[in-house]
Amino acid sequence: MSVKMHWMFGQVPVIDDELAAFALELGAKDVQLNAPYLPGDKVWAFEDIKALKEKMAGYGLNLVAIENIPFIFYDKVVLGLDGRDEQIENYITTIRNLSRLDIRLFGHHFMTSYVWRTAMSKGRGGALGRAYDHSELIPDFTQTTYYESMKNKRNLPSYNLFEAAKGITADDLFANYSYFMKAVIPAAEECGVKLALHPDDPPVRDFAGTQKMITSVDDYKRAMKIADSPMWGLNLCCGCFSEMGGAETVKEAIRFFGPLGKIFWVHFRDVKGVLPHFEECFLGEGNFNPAEIMYELYKAGYDGMIFEDHVPVMSNDTEYSFRSHAHETGYIKGLIQMLDFLKP
Repeated sequence: MSVKMHWMFGQVPVIDDELAAFALELGAKDVQLNAPYLPGDKVWAFEDIKALKEKMAGYGLNLVAIENIPFIFYDKVVLGLDGRDEQIENYITTIRNLSRLDIRLFGHHFMTSYVWRTAMSKGRGGALGRAYDHSELIPDFTQTTYYESMKNKRNLPSYNLFEAAKGITADDLFANYSYFMKAVIPAAEECGVKLALHPDDPPVRDFAGTQKMITSVDDYKRAMKIADSPMWGLNLCCGCFSEMGGAETVKEAIRFFGPLGKIFWVHFRDVKGVLPHFEECFLGEGNFNPAEIMYELYKAGYDGMIFEDHVPVMSNDTEYSFRSHAHETGYIKGLIQMLDFLKP
């Protein structure tokens, strides 16, 4: 069995001349964008997505996947509020538009708080990694400056998201997800667009007076039964599964969902420690052996894209962390090449 896994450039909202040159120098051909910066406060227009794909083509890159729309495009869906049907119709429109442009991978999450960390920690050689300590969630958590900064960067709602989510249980979120999937899966099947679900990060059930939905392998199994479609699968974030329970939880997810063809793409990153406290780190110094996890993906029949996702902040680097991304990319590509050479 030959190795078809491949590294892909992604996890950025926009690619400019500098990032495009960097991606090409690293050997990228296909790209993924995460919540790309496009006009619109309710839905992206087809022409804007088309222009984005054409811009990537002008660089010599093929836009094949988009992970996440702005949360304000479907916050009512997640929270089960009035107006969710209009947002679902807009989501279906986006699925159809992506299909017209041959963008067949579309990621989503169902988080009520987006990604959250409580501190920066010093790692190897002084590199900075984002850390999470559940004991540091203080009573006035919803008013922290971190949330205010996240609102600007991630197009979060202007209202207090945590207050809106209070009282909504995990079962409520699963019910809202069922309502969402029942509506969008037929369009995804018709258009041949795969929908990849990302876990909550951090994957803790009770969080600052709210609850989260995808916090374990069993939660993913529940979501899979709800969607019940070949067009539904995992955005396998190795880091999040490692946060849940270390290397064994990462392997459990791969061994169960991989043979089912339910892993649609992989965020290949790791952390040191597991909940309630963990720190992001370089590959090779976290909870799992990267070579072992790559081999587990191979054994499970995974043949899709892999990219590095979160990276530590190295000294004298840019805001994007070119040095760190280059290091992690080289690590991933080296593992894939070795695996292809050995063909175990």
